[in-house]
Amino acid sequence: MAHVLDIVALRSLIAVADCGGFHRAAESLTLSQSAVSQHVRRLEKTLGRPAVERDGRRTRFTAEGALLLEQARRIIAVHDEALRTLLGEEADTVVIGSTEHAADHILPRLTAAVRAVLPECRVRFRIDRSARLVEAVDRGTVDLAVYVTEAAGTEGIPVGGLPLAWYAAPGWTAPPAPAPLPLVAIEDPCAIRRRALGVLAEGGIPATVVCDAGYLAGVLDGARAGLGTALLATVGGQGPDGLAVRPDLPSVPAIRMSAHARRGADAAMVAAAVAAVRELFAESATVRAA
Repeated sequence: MAHVLDIVALRSLIAVADCGGFHRAAESLTLSQSAVSQHVRRLEKTLGRPAVERDGRRTRFTAEGALLLEQARRIIAVHDEALRTLLGEEADTVVIGSTEHAADHILPRLTAAVRAVLPECRVRFRIDRSARLVEAVDRGTVDLAVYVTEAAGTEGIPVGGLPLAWYAAPGWTAPPAPAPLPLVAIEDPCAIRRRALGVLAEGGIPATVVCDAGYLAGVLDGARAGLGTALLATVGGQGPDGLAVRPDLPSVPAIRMSAHARRGADAAMVAAAVAAVRELFAESATVRAA
């Protein structure tokens, strides 16, 4: 019997990863939590092994599940591109992408900029790791993306620096020296993970990653659970809910961000989007300096 990966189930799997769990995924998809769970179980039946496991209150992807998730993103991107082509939607649909870091601040600015120039267009979103966003732009499946420059190895159009700060659960205390500082971070390759370890090493602070996460949601869950401290974006002076700033750790320079546009993308739209993101990061730099 031929094995089939269901498109709807793949979207549920991606939502579980991006939202950090089944409950939030169900809310984002406007489905019941049991429906999302059934979708994942259907994929696991096709795969022949578990893809997602419960780890206390957290959701963890198995090695096979992480591989399935990577392929799911590729399948959905190609599927959606095919639909746009077959249904003639390219002319009135703009796909904008963002790294997970500060996406809740970046995407509203990008959306407003795109709609100001192209008011009749529909806007679709893609949140992904920086290197994959650049690849998607080059393939033509994303029109404009904002990403961490060094994470993608592509300079793109400079849009400013993403402010970073240390966070941990309120009341969390690091183990006494000489024990290393526990870190929660996105799994390699990750530029912000490298920045965290590098800054601590320069400050003579031994550190070890105690929790690897495939996506930002996992980092937030790990830090909120008190597993360790995490280096996170802090845009507009606002940090993630449920976490507190750790001023006792070394300050970290902002990490460079870039924009990358699809060849042939509307020039006015690109200019407006770049200006909007630059304004966001300039405001954040001003707040941080104050």
